[in-house]
Amino acid sequence: MEKILTNVRIIDPSQKIDEIGNIIIDEKGKIKSIGKKTKLSDASKTAEKIDLQGNIAIPGIVDMKAFVGEPGFEYKENFRTLSQAALAGGVTSIVTMPNTKPVIDNVSMVDFIIRRGRDKAKVNLYPCAAITRQLEGQQMSEFGLLKERGIIGFSDVNKTIQNTELMSRIMNYASDLDTLIMQHAEDYELAKNSCINEGEVATRLGLQGVSDIAERIIIERDLSLLSEFPCRYHINQISSKNSIKVIEKNKSNGIRFSTGVSINNLSLNENDIGEFRTFLKLSPPLRTEDDRLSLIDGIKKDLIDVIVSDHTPEDEESKRLPFAQAATGSIGIETLLPLSLELYHNKSLTLEKIIKCLTINPAKILKINKGTLKKGSDADICVFDLEEPWMVKAEELKSKSKNTAVENRKLQGKVKMTFLNGELVYSN
Repeated sequence: MEKILTNVRIIDPSQKIDEIGNIIIDEKGKIKSIGKKTKLSDASKTAEKIDLQGNIAIPGIVDMKAFVGEPGFEYKENFRTLSQAALAGGVTSIVTMPNTKPVIDNVSMVDFIIRRGRDKAKVNLYPCAAITRQLEGQQMSEFGLLKERGIIGFSDVNKTIQNTELMSRIMNYASDLDTLIMQHAEDYELAKNSCINEGEVATRLGLQGVSDIAERIIIERDLSLLSEFPCRYHINQISSKNSIKVIEKNKSNGIRFSTGVSINNLSLNENDIGEFRTFLKLSPPLRTEDDRLSLIDGIKKDLIDVIVSDHTPEDEESKRLPFAQAATGSIGIETLLPLSLELYHNKSLTLEKIIKCLTINPAKILKINKGTLKKGSDADICVFDLEEPWMVKAEELKSKSKNTAVENRKLQGKVKMTFLNGELVYSN
C-alpha cells in the first residue's frame, strides 16, 4: 500500500533539498516522489496519509561504527536491542565491528553474522571484518574471500596496525580489491597503559595520559603510505587539533581518503570527566576544549566527512571500577542525532552540514545506495522534531547496556518516527 507523508520539511543534502513538501512511498517501499512539487493527487486514492505536523524528514542515518555483542557478548548488546536503540535514534544503516567472540575474520563467521542479523535485526546491517586475524596485527585476513561473502570493509576496531610493512601490504591488497580499510589511529607504544588525554586534568587525577602525538604519528605514516598505495582508506575517529592540521595538509596535496569523528569528541571535553567519571573513559580519549572546537571547524571545512556514534556497550560491572581499570567506551546510537543537533542549536554548524555527515557522506564512503531520498531509493526516513526538549535518562534508553556518557544531559531535538523500506518501524 502506498503512503504519503504530508506537511513535512524535507532536508536531503544529496539532492540539495531543504523545502516544505510531501513524500510518496510506493508499495515496494521505494521513494516514488518527493518535494514541494509533489501533490496529494500524485498518490493513489488508497494511499495511507501520514501527517508529519511540520517536523523534519531526512534520509535514515548511516552509522559507520557500532558494536553489537553477538556472538560472545550478548550480555552487553544483541541484534534485537541494537536495532531498537538505532531506530529510536533515526539510524537505519549500521556498520558493525568485528571484535566479537570469536572474531569476524573468516567466512563461516561472516555467514553467521549476516544470517543472524537478518533474522533478529530490523535495520540494514553492514558487517566489517577484522583486518588482521584475531585482531592481533600480525597476519592479514582473507580479504578477497570475505569481501565476496558480503563484508563492507575491514577494521581492527580500536587496535592499530602497528607494523608498517604489513600496513603497506594491506593497502596494496585493498587497492586491488577496491575494499575499504578503516584504521584506528593511535600508536600502541605511546598509548600503552594510558586512559585519558595527557595534560593538566590527567596530572590532577593522577592518571596516565596519552598525547595526541600518538594519533598524529599513525595518520602521518598511513597517509605517506597512501601516496604510494592508493586505496579506499578511512580514519575511524580523530580527536585533536594537530590531527586536523595533518589532514588539511594531505588533502591539499591531493591524497584521497576520508575521516570520521565520534559524537563524544564533538560534544564533550576532558573537563567533563570531573572526579573520575568512568562512563567518560573513551578511545580516543576526550581532549581539550580547543581540540573539540578544532574538530567542529574540521567539519565546516570538509576535512571531516562523517560523524559516528562509536556505540560501545559495556555492562555496569566493568564500568564501575577505578578509572584505570574500567572498560573503555559508551553507548551512543540513540543519542547520535540529538547530540549532533546540539551543534546546530548552539550555532556551531548548519543543519545541512550535520545531516550530510550523518547520511550521504558515510553512504558514499561505503559505496551503498543509502543516505538519500532520491526517487527510486529505499524509503529509509528519519523524522524528528527539531525543537522538542528532553533529558537523557539511562534507564529509558533502548540499549541493553546503559553506559551513556551523557546521562542527565538536556537536549533539544527528538526522533518522532523512523521508516525502513517504507514501513513505520518506530514511532514516539
